[in-house]
Amino acid sequence: MSDVATSPVPAHPRRGLGMACLLGACLGFALITTFVFGVDHPNPAWGPDWRVRPLIVAPLAGAAGAGVAYYTFRLLVSWEWPRFLVWLVCGLGLLVALWMGTVVGLDGTMWN
Repeated sequence: MSDVATSPVPAHPRRGLGMACLLGACLGFALITTFVFGVDHPNPAWGPDWRVRPLIVAPLAGAAGAGVAYYTFRLLVSWEWPRFLVWLVCGLGLLVALWMGTVVGLDGTMWN
């Protein structure tokens, strides 16, 4: 029988999933704000509310990527993969999700 305290998989998966998604959303928000608020003179063709879309899309993509990484981590740990490979796969997946969220959020404005 497995001891819950020494198990590599959290006992409360929903709490861990929520924290992972919150962390991913914060990472996405921090990443996109460096681009969005770094623009001093935006293109007038973008419209007055051009910042709204990136500030919504990138954190959502970060949260989704972190959620997928969380479940991937749980699955690969239960299959007894080497720990560094698990972190590498989950980290690369999260980076791809953040990159795609940034591209989709900035499409038509800064990413043209």
